[in-house]
Amino acid sequence: MTPRIRASLASPGDQGATFVELFFDLVFVFAVTQITHYAASHLDAAGVSRSILVFWLVWWAWTQFTWALNAADTDHHHVRLWTLVSTGVAFVMAASVEQAFGEGALWFALPYVLVRLLGLGLYRRVAHTQAQAAAIHAFALWSLSGFAAVLIGALLDPSVRSWAWLAAIALDLLAARIGAQRGGWDLNPKHFAERHGLFVIIALGESLIVAGAAVASEARTPELVRVGALAVAATCLLWWSYFGWVKDVLEHRLATAIDEDRSTMARDVYSLAHFPLVCGIIAYAVGVEGVLSDPDGPVALGVALALAAGVLLFVGSTAWALRRSAGKLLVPRLVCLTVIAAALWQSASRSGVTVLSALCLGLVIIVAVEHLKGAQAQCASTTT
Repeated sequence: MTPRIRASLASPGDQGATFVELFFDLVFVFAVTQITHYAASHLDAAGVSRSILVFWLVWWAWTQFTWALNAADTDHHHVRLWTLVSTGVAFVMAASVEQAFGEGALWFALPYVLVRLLGLGLYRRVAHTQAQAAAIHAFALWSLSGFAAVLIGALLDPSVRSWAWLAAIALDLLAARIGAQRGGWDLNPKHFAERHGLFVIIALGESLIVAGAAVASEARTPELVRVGALAVAATCLLWWSYFGWVKDVLEHRLATAIDEDRSTMARDVYSLAHFPLVCGIIAYAVGVEGVLSDPDGPVALGVALALAAGVLLFVGSTAWALRRSAGKLLVPRLVCLTVIAAALWQSASRSGVTVLSALCLGLVIIVAVEHLKGAQAQCASTTT
């Protein structure tokens, strides 16, 4: 597609996701892959908590830039160039994920702050109303203290770095709360929902890559083939639990919200609720990698817990997002989810086939029950 020749960098209002945005996303999903590998090799309380902290920073950099690109004409050559420069900076951050709690923490922290600043700069440039510019200024002002906390944390001893980065997260949430309440963001709901959906689907694809790499590195035994097939089936069912109908309802509810309600809903349903959702994908990928690394042996407790946490976070976050956007509590989904998590926890020390079969069965029940109850129509028609 030929770039549009426009005087303004602001979004034309009807744009969908573009190739430069997908290219940008790939770097952040590479960061997700790095975090998955780190968590898999540090499957203890300290390692998991550090993985969550680093992923929050990665996620917040991505979602802030997504707000900016939502307001920008992404076919304009200036916006494309700005996004590509930011992609290069984000690549350094993503490649340095495993150093975030080591001696090379600045290799992660500096590009993180820079990509945040680039996102804020782009957002300010594409702002086309005084209200939008004022909202961006308010968000940026409160975000600066969070940037300082990240840089200070990178200079501290790794044993106390987590506390500084927890403070940065708290400041990020405060900035998001203040910014969303200002109004004037003028979001394009279809583009915003599409961008988050694409990130989810690429992250799910990353879990398939993890499974594929594990299968490719092992001798092909009947047990490995069965476990690999079940891992693919479980990933497809997770995809269905989100893209089967939830994604469309969330987009519909965002489109029908107005003014400040739309900006706060976008913050809650996408910027916040999709963070634990993607954390669920990471935990699930860690569990799948653990099962496939020893398909003939019993599943370790840590691996079973990673699978349980993955399903709880992914499916549970969709229930939270639907509650926030449509005012509908999906009781069958939550009941089935609780049973699945308990079954996975209790299945530790059993075979990988048994564990993944229980996971797939539970997800099939969720999909079937919601289809029979017409959950999509109920949520789409519920008044917020």
